[in-house]
This record gives sequence, C-alpha cells and structure tokens, in this order.
Amino acid sequence: MQRYFVPHTNWKENEVIIDGDDAHHIVRVMRFQVGDNIIANHPEGKASICEIVHIEDRTVQAVIKEWLDGTVELPVEVTIAQGLPKGDKFDLVLQKGTELGANQFIPYQAERSIVKWDKKKADKKLQRYSKIVKEASEQSHRNQIPVIKPVMNLTELIKESDYYDVKIFPYEEEAKTSTYNSFGNVVQGLSSGKRILVCIGPEGGFSENEVGKLRDNGFLPVRLGPRILRTETASLYVLSSISYHLEELGC
Repeated sequence: MQRYFVPHTNWKENEVIIDGDDAHHIVRVMRFQVGDNIIANHPEGKASICEIVHIEDRTVQAVIKEWLDGTVELPVEVTIAQGLPKGDKFDLVLQKGTELGANQFIPYQAERSIVKWDKKKADKKLQRYSKIVKEASEQSHRNQIPVIKPVMNLTELIKESDYYDVKIFPYEEEAKTSTYNSFGNVVQGLSSGKRILVCIGPEGGFSENEVGKLRDNGFLPVRLGPRILRTETASLYVLSSISYHLEELGC
C-alpha cells in the first residue's frame, strides 16, 4: 500500500488532505481512484490507513479508516555525520541510510573533503536531500523521515556530540592492528533508547588533527572489519550491523 507523509496542518479530526507533489503522485502516477486506500503518516510517527473520498488535480481528500499499531523504527537513534564526499555519494548515503533506519544525517565539512560546501547553493541542495530521504522513507515504510541538519565543521560537530550516549568514528588504522577497538563490542553494549553518533571521514579519511580532537572529546575509534571500506559504504555497514543485532537477534 502506497505511503505518504502528511504535515500537521493537513490533518483534521477524521480526515487528511494531501496536496502538492504527493497529490500529483496519487492522481497522475499511481492513478488512484475514489475508494482506493493509502497509508498516511503523521509527523508524530503514527500511521493510518485512509480511503480516498475526493480527488482534484492537486488535492486529494481521504478519511481515516484505521490507525496502525507498531513501528518499524530502530530501537536506538543513529545519527550519521558524513564527511562530504565527491559526486552523488552523499545522495546514496541518504537514500540507503534512510532505508536502514538512520534517525538523522549531518553533512560534515572534513579537513580532507575534496568537495567544499557552497553556501549559495545550500538551500537547493537541502531541498534535494530532503526529497531523497522523504521518498526513501515512503519506499521503506518508515514511520518518520530522518532529519538533515545543516553542514557542520569539526568544532560544531563536537559541540553537537554532547547530546549523544555513544560516539564513534570508523578509523582505517584500527583495521591495521591486532589491538583494535571492535565495533562489534560497541553494538553489543547498545540498549533501547540510546543515541549514537557515527562520524565518517571523506575519501581521504581523517587528518591526524581530527583524530586527536575526536578522541579528546569522547569519540571512540573503531574497526569495521578487516577491510578498508569506501566512505559511502561505512554508514551502511554500521546501520546494518545495529539493525541485525537489535532487531533480528533481539539482543
């Protein structure tokens, strides 16, 4: 059943109004008719089965038939601070990271990021990013859309990290030694409700300065297996491992 995220203002007592691009999708792409059912997601994380009762070109009216129980959200909140990568790699991180349950994303202007954040194009980029995570949330039947925070430098990211229970950064040097910090041990120590911040370096990895400051501010360097992962792969490894341990093994 097709799922749509609907803002607060479009919810009434027993009905929901869908407009804009989502209404266009219902009418022109899915070609739904009066009497068809959709799932509407409320911003508070609830979802309901709704029946379409009226259709116009850019507006769809539906009545609430049933509120759905349960959630598909991870039992922990994972924020991915992604060192800005080249090309469209960040788009991939947003899309797949959303499917795997990330709660928030922070674009991180790392010292070795080849890409430099263009403030003049920031609004347009964030609009594209927001569309990516919204569509990925609908496709994966999430109850919530991940938050995308403004781009941060290292100082801002460290300040942001004060609000987290667990702070880690995958570090390639940890994969080259026999005395490493295992990410597996971190995952085994997680419990429901914890907030985890994962800082991932860009293609060139972290500088020595970044590693020192992250360590000094409570970030634990970890190994993600014995192989060196690409920057766009690391967050997917982290999220998949957390999901498997907490949701499939039930630990």
